Amino acid sequence: MNELISLELDDCKENMGKAVSHTESELTKIRAGKASPAMLDGISIDYYGSMTPLSQVSNINTTDARTIVIQPWEKNLISTIEKAIVDSNIGLNPQNDGAIIRLAVPPLTEERRRDLVKKVKEEAEKGRVAIRNIRKDANESIKKLKGEGISEDEIKVGEGEVQKLTDSFIAKVDQLAELKEKDIMTV
Repeated sequence: MNELISLELDDCKENMGKAVSHTESELTKIRAGKASPAMLDGISIDYYGSMTPLSQVSNINTTDARTIVIQPWEKNLISTIEKAIVDSNIGLNPQNDGAIIRLAVPPLTEERRRDLVKKVKEEAEKGRVAIRNIRKDANESIKKLKGEGISEDEIKVGEGEVQKLTDSFIAKVDQLAELKEKDIMTV
């Protein structure tokens, strides 16, 4: 296979891998009834004038399947962290005892589970769309190589390889979504 086409395929594979990773990180933010420190990944607080991720100013642990404990490294951050959690709209109410913040993760109702599964499907579809867009860009780049003396046959082979990559990465996204759905629907 032509070297230029190989480079395009490498770029394509790398970008599709990033799309799968992004989808995976978005799926971990969807709560599945079990307490997990990853649920707080998107939350940042104002720490001496700069927005800092919660995990960089405190210890975040789970004491059991339904409780997350946040222990700030500085006591004066408790109210700031509490406010950030409430403002983040993740549906958890912080309780603080002056030293640590506890988040009780309520069990999911059947209706809430169905809503979360819809969210999982939406995120998975966004991942698939991102992968298809990468495929389109890669195919356009490969077609442009025709002007650089690459034969039609090599271009067709390159496009075939891009399609194989697309199929395998979409399968990965589907697998992630399926696992997350099972996780959510397991009572």
